Amino acid sequence: MARRSTKTPPPEDFEEKILDIDVVDEMQGSFLEYAYSVIYSRALPDARDGMKPVHRRIVYQMNEMGLRPDRGYVKCARVVGEVMGKLHPHGDASIYDALVRMAQPFSMRLPLVDGHGNFGSLGNDDPPAAMRYTECRMADATSLMTESIDEDTVDFQPNYDGQEREPVTLPAAYPNLLVNGASGIAVGMATNMPPHNLGEVVAAARHLIKHPAADLETLMRFVPGPDLPTGGRIVGLTGIKDAYEKGRGTFRIRATATVEDVSARRKGLVVTELPFTVGPEKVIAKIKDLVSAKKLQGIADVKDLTDRSHGLRLVIEVKNGFVPEAVLEQLYKLTPMEETFGINNVALVDGQPLTLGLKELLEVYLDHRFDVVRRRSEFRRTKRRDRLHLVEGLLVALIDIDEVIRLIRSSDNSAQAKERLIEHFSLSDIQTQYILDTPLRRLTRFDRIELESERDRLNGEIDELTGILESDSELRKLVSTELAAVSKKFSTPRRTVLLESAGSAVTAVPLEVADDPCRVLLSSTGLLARTVNGEALEGGDGRRTKHDVIVSAVPATARGDVGAVTSAGRLLRISVIDLPQLPDTASAPSLSGGAAVTEFLALEGDETLICLTTLDESSPGLALGTLQGVVKRVVPDYPTNKDELEVISLKEGDRIVGGVELRTGEEDLVFITSDAQLLRYQAAQVRPQGRAAGGMAGVKLAEGASVISFTAVDPAVEAVVFTVTGSHGTLDDSVRTAKLTPLDQYPRKGRATGGVRCQRFLKGEDMLVLGWAGASPARAARKNGAPVELPESDPRRDGSGTPFAPEVDVLAGPVL
Repeated sequence: MARRSTKTPPPEDFEEKILDIDVVDEMQGSFLEYAYSVIYSRALPDARDGMKPVHRRIVYQMNEMGLRPDRGYVKCARVVGEVMGKLHPHGDASIYDALVRMAQPFSMRLPLVDGHGNFGSLGNDDPPAAMRYTECRMADATSLMTESIDEDTVDFQPNYDGQEREPVTLPAAYPNLLVNGASGIAVGMATNMPPHNLGEVVAAARHLIKHPAADLETLMRFVPGPDLPTGGRIVGLTGIKDAYEKGRGTFRIRATATVEDVSARRKGLVVTELPFTVGPEKVIAKIKDLVSAKKLQGIADVKDLTDRSHGLRLVIEVKNGFVPEAVLEQLYKLTPMEETFGINNVALVDGQPLTLGLKELLEVYLDHRFDVVRRRSEFRRTKRRDRLHLVEGLLVALIDIDEVIRLIRSSDNSAQAKERLIEHFSLSDIQTQYILDTPLRRLTRFDRIELESERDRLNGEIDELTGILESDSELRKLVSTELAAVSKKFSTPRRTVLLESAGSAVTAVPLEVADDPCRVLLSSTGLLARTVNGEALEGGDGRRTKHDVIVSAVPATARGDVGAVTSAGRLLRISVIDLPQLPDTASAPSLSGGAAVTEFLALEGDETLICLTTLDESSPGLALGTLQGVVKRVVPDYPTNKDELEVISLKEGDRIVGGVELRTGEEDLVFITSDAQLLRYQAAQVRPQGRAAGGMAGVKLAEGASVISFTAVDPAVEAVVFTVTGSHGTLDDSVRTAKLTPLDQYPRKGRATGGVRCQRFLKGEDMLVLGWAGASPARAARKNGAPVELPESDPRRDGSGTPFAPEVDVLAGPVL
């Protein structure tokens, strides 16, 4: 069975015509039409208002919808629908994307949309919410873009279907193209313009109004470079000058980063500003990739601590042993923390794409603004002339109101009344109709006074507008004044720092910290730190600050280890590079920049840190004294594969009360007991023992007495003894006594003897609560590190001391 054809036969008079067209010509013509459509209708901004058609249509439609800054927010979907249905024959996604960008403070220097909701994040790491969730209205500055648009200031054209009308350009009360920049890719060309500071651009425009022949160098005194909404640092200004002169150029943008103590153990780089269009997620991902590929060293961790309260805060922790400044230089080189921005100032001028320099951009805008103000003034003058015409006619009627009423009453109809009024008073048709339409209640003596006042005001305004229209200087002055008002209201301080060059100081810094000599310090409040070099620190009394009492100090190297001896007889290894570094101090060393011992050591219960020691096996060893009077010299044998060692075997209930690393082995060991006995003998009397040994008898203790202090003193230096009395019962601070005595008043005795009395007790005193012997001058501090002044020296070995009210928790001598 044959199939029936469904084709409609051609009409009988149909005549087939075939045109021969060269495919090359057809492709060329079609492509040029498409390219022009993309260039003019989509991708490139107009140099006058700085907007692409989609942006212009969004702003215009929001103005038509009454979404002003003092009104409530509406759903973005509603705005997108109105724009798409009336003005923009494209998809809703492209319209919403444009609206979102206009609401992002990190994309535009002066946002044009006031958004409510999630409008995305820097670098588009967090995309904006759907248009059905977000809300918007015009920003404060947006009203300046549409100001006086209803006063015939700009031309209008039909929309895509001819049912609506849209502006060809907006009045634009400020240079939006320079302030907010633009980017777009057309066919065969593209534009990429950075944002600028409103105050600077307006200042340059006003100078150009006053001095039309101003050169580029003069204008750049007002606009030295772009001012990006995300801040940052622009490095190198040569490319900017090229762009301002020829319309094309490049410059580098660097993130703003500072070196801070991000934890007690580490320094880090805190990034508070990133290059334009670069988000933190992009930087973090790049850093992690480089670290995994072992192309970037020194990075311990990366954290994004950005929030609404503090803004962008990207914390990059630097490993100990690496110089933060050198790591930062590597980040600039290898990551998006430094980006290149290529300026390409392509914009439409009279429908033609042109590459413009700074002066040309300002001139095009100012020409547009002159035209807007001129048309606005002409419109306002016409309106005022029309109103003046009506007011003058009504005044004529009011002068002889009785005759007017008589003529109207005696007329057969309104047409006859109109003709008689025109003939009798020589009025125009418009004036006569206005008189007839005016209610009688307006025709009073007070209304006449008001009309005369209005007539005078209108005449003054007409004269002022005429002066503007007939004088080019007045027109320029008005435009300059309006620009100054905009700048005063909306300008903000510059955010981007301009640098001639990056400098070479940072690049000269090695990446890793050198293994230079240093000193590790322990303070009375339990802080650890290292100095910048290994020189001795002179301890003076002139500049004493909090944490100024250093109870232990040992030489080391930046990449070496030191030992920490605890009251439980443990030696714990500490990596010097992990300790915070202090600046080089010539006097009054302070550990206010140190870190707490607990950040590096895990102490148990009431265990405390007694002293520091080097792990050098060539040293004379470590001297320890315990609560129960045991003394021990430890043989310096510290295996490198162990982080915890036992340096003394303690009896039950015993603990270490003092420890010091011997330097020569010729020092004197000094015990002070709670019953005010002092024993001094040479360290040579104590035989060195292995780490597992329990030591030997150091001082003979009376019943109930215990050791309160154990120190080692170089006999070649001047030394003192300081003691403070107390009581097992209740003792008023007012009767507490203290004594400072030269150590040379105490003779050497044999090891394991009872020593000599170092202070005589007064009534109510039966013990020492504090004792110490060491190099002069002695330093005393409270538990919080606050310094305490000591009493004058007393030469009596067993004197009773002097009243001493302040509480003292620790004593130490100068750090040599």
